[in-house]
Amino acid sequence: MVVLAAMLDLSLKEADMVLAQIAEMTAGRMWSLVGGVLGLAGVVLALVARRFALTAVGVGAAGAVIGALVVVFAKGGPGTGYGIVGGYVALVVGLAAVLVGLLRRRGVRAAGPSAG
Repeated sequence: MVVLAAMLDLSLKEADMVLAQIAEMTAGRMWSLVGGVLGLAGVVLALVARRFALTAVGVGAAGAVIGALVVVFAKGGPGTGYGIVGGYVALVVGLAAVLVGLLRRRGVRAAGPSAG
C-alpha cells in the first residue's frame, strides 16, 4: 500500500480507500461473474459430453443474457464497479457456449442415435 501511495502521490489513508473501492464486490461485478461462470460451464458441458449439448446451449444462453443485461444497465465504464468488462466477457463466453453446443448437437444428430 505504501508503494501505491508513493506512485499515486496519495496519503496512506487515501491509498487505503482506493484499494477498498477497487476490491469491493458490487452487484454488477457479482452478476457479471455469475454470467461468466454460466458461460464457462456451458462451454465445458459442450466440449466434454455430446449428450449435454442442449443443456450447454441453455446454460450458455443464460450466461450471455446475464452478461448483456449487465452491459446494458452499467452506468459507467471499466473500473467504475458496474461490472461492464465482466459483462462483456460473460456475453462472449456465453455466445461461444451456445455456438459450440449447437455445433455439437448437430454432430449428434448427424451421427445417429448410437453416438453420444
